[in-house]
Amino acid sequence: MSGPLSGIRIVEFAGIGPGPFCGMMLADHGAEVIRIDRATGSRGGSTPLSTKDVLARGRKSIAINLKSAEGVALARKLCASADGIIEGFRPGVMERLGLGPEELLKDNPKLIYGRMTGWGQTGPYAQAAGHDINYIALAGALAHFGRKGEKPTPPINMVGDFGGGGMMLAFGMTSALLNVARGGEGQVIDCAMTDGTAALMGMVTGMKNMGAWSEEQGSNLLDTAAHFYDTYETADGKYISIGSLEPQFYAELRRLAGLEQDADFDAQHDRSKWPELKAKLEALFKTKTRAEWNAVMEHTDVCYAPVLTISEAAEHPHNVARETFVEIAGDMQPAPAPRYSGTKTGVPSPAPLPGDDSDAILKSLGMNDTDAAALREAGTIA
Repeated sequence: MSGPLSGIRIVEFAGIGPGPFCGMMLADHGAEVIRIDRATGSRGGSTPLSTKDVLARGRKSIAINLKSAEGVALARKLCASADGIIEGFRPGVMERLGLGPEELLKDNPKLIYGRMTGWGQTGPYAQAAGHDINYIALAGALAHFGRKGEKPTPPINMVGDFGGGGMMLAFGMTSALLNVARGGEGQVIDCAMTDGTAALMGMVTGMKNMGAWSEEQGSNLLDTAAHFYDTYETADGKYISIGSLEPQFYAELRRLAGLEQDADFDAQHDRSKWPELKAKLEALFKTKTRAEWNAVMEHTDVCYAPVLTISEAAEHPHNVARETFVEIAGDMQPAPAPRYSGTKTGVPSPAPLPGDDSDAILKSLGMNDTDAAALREAGTIA
């Protein structure tokens, strides 16, 4: 895979969610990402995985039995050849396997050891189980997702797992790799989804500190209180989005929606009128289908877009023109992002099945076919 991280080798210990997302980001941008899958001595005992798994694309896979001393030794050898590793186990698991930072940094002092957890490596919650919904709750984000008078609504797992977790770890890995390239030493990255989510809330926290954000859910400019920043149902049961924040965009909304003569809309920021004006817009937008509103408002300065499903987004002319989605092994997937003018990224390869690349990876470590056969016979690799 081409890209700005070409020449970087990352070892990823197989996991779910944010760890694989980090691996996908690094692979999408050119890094060679080798995933260590679980093995119990045979291909049939490997971790099941679908080649349609977007988060697992662009990888190479070797299936290693980490319950054996030989398997741990092989994993250490592979990590010694790498620039960085990614692991997403609970604190202490890698140490018990003999693959903790102390061992691996001794083997490879320049190694970047990326650790992905929900709560972090330390703190009262560190050893507790959890998921995205819990991490964003504790970080102070979930309380602010939802409409007034309704319970908080999880934004699927965009914020904790992928924004505050996987994306933050990918940023940390590339930052630490850049430090090594400038002469620094290897180090451990403690990436906690709670920390990352709190960082993502930086703008809102700043607005609260300045008195511009209420902690009451659904009562602010950007959290569905304002009539000019919300989604609306159309006549065909579909939805559109309006984000006419600035005065000139609000004026364009009024013009195209036929509301220029309605004096009720004159005071855009009169919060006492927001519920009434929202009700008017709800009734108005239900008078046309989504396609009809597209014809009126797309490509204007209303700050407008139709609310699309995954399948619809892949077919929208704007996304088609930019090749925002690419076909991989017969399936549409999001293309690597962002884009570069020079070190351009290519189309990722589909996700490998566990152990697909074991022989090639062993050869990169200086092992031959006889060595591979012996490791398989011993149940060290699948």
